[in-house]
Amino acid sequence: MQKWVEQFLHFACDYQDEPFEQVLVRFEDLLTDNGSLEPWQLKQANDAITLYHFHFRHHENGAHTVANATPTNEIMQKLHDWMRIKHYSPSTEKSYSHWIARFIRHTGEQRDNGELSINNFSDFISYLAIQKKVSAATQNQAFNALLLLFRDILHVDTAHLPVTIRAKQGKRLPSVLSVNEVQKIFTAVEPKYSLMIKLLYGSGMRMGELLRLRVQDIDFDHRLITVHAAKGDKDRTTLLPDSLVEPLMQHLQIVKSLHEQDKIEGFGAVWLPYALARKYPNAATEWPWQFLFPSAQLSRDPEAGVYRRHHIYDKTLQAAMQRAVRRAEINKHASLHTLRHSFATHLLMQGTDIREIQELLGHKSVETTMIYTHVVRELKTSAKSPLDLLTPGAV
Repeated sequence: MQKWVEQFLHFACDYQDEPFEQVLVRFEDLLTDNGSLEPWQLKQANDAITLYHFHFRHHENGAHTVANATPTNEIMQKLHDWMRIKHYSPSTEKSYSHWIARFIRHTGEQRDNGELSINNFSDFISYLAIQKKVSAATQNQAFNALLLLFRDILHVDTAHLPVTIRAKQGKRLPSVLSVNEVQKIFTAVEPKYSLMIKLLYGSGMRMGELLRLRVQDIDFDHRLITVHAAKGDKDRTTLLPDSLVEPLMQHLQIVKSLHEQDKIEGFGAVWLPYALARKYPNAATEWPWQFLFPSAQLSRDPEAGVYRRHHIYDKTLQAAMQRAVRRAEINKHASLHTLRHSFATHLLMQGTDIREIQELLGHKSVETTMIYTHVVRELKTSAKSPLDLLTPGAV
């Protein structure tokens, strides 16, 4: 805690003429853009600075700041409870909490009588668009988070919100790798991440879906992978490539040995969602429930306070993908999610039915999947540049 406050105070020296709340936002942006910090570190920094702000600067800011401390904590707790009741995904919960906490800090002393108002809502979205120059997608994500806050937590009528503060998003074609480029990435990726990268491309899963896979989700006989509680809290099945069956079996032998060693050392219990830990008391230590791609190290569960072996950290896999892209000398945007786009596009080019691709990807509407037909059309265009029709001597 002390380390984070010291870093913040050192950072604030360059912004002494700015309001305290605005410097807080700047510091949070710096930590988020760092990319090397884990979520628990960002939360710890946030808690440390909030504690410093509300309990050590109250003599400078007067009674107004102290009066706002309790309502802010209550708002964030209500928000947390609401999203858990509605079964929001962890990533959505994290994202919405980030935007709402940032909004509350940004408003600061601009609030009317200490209360959050629709004007604060509009001003913050305008601030993101005009001063921070965020993308339309980011602006709408912040808008949706604040809409949840005002409508469902604060019970404020949002019918009179200006329509203009919701950004209009143009349609964008996803970045897609060619088959040759995918092969280059497979060759360039480090061996310990190779299986995960290949499985993402071969199944079309999202990164989070891959990381949350359990041993029991793999059906070798039917060559299927079951994805539980995916986007929209839906289950689905997708393809298990034949070429990965043997590598996966070998991988599972290594994971099982690691699990057995953990049990010998007094660990071996994995995190279980919802109330499964109470419903099945022994499930946490059973082999079928273990993560398919466990972390190399034990870590402390921040909620339960016990040490467990969670799945591999998402940023670790993302960094491995970026290193592979650089080694492969691919000069286009290529992330882990690009492998999912490539999976769908390549299936469509093989003649796979669009409805089947929709089911494999887990899209709610076929309209979402139809974007890949535009990609294929671009790749298969028969148009020829008029420059190429000129005689060689004329070029």
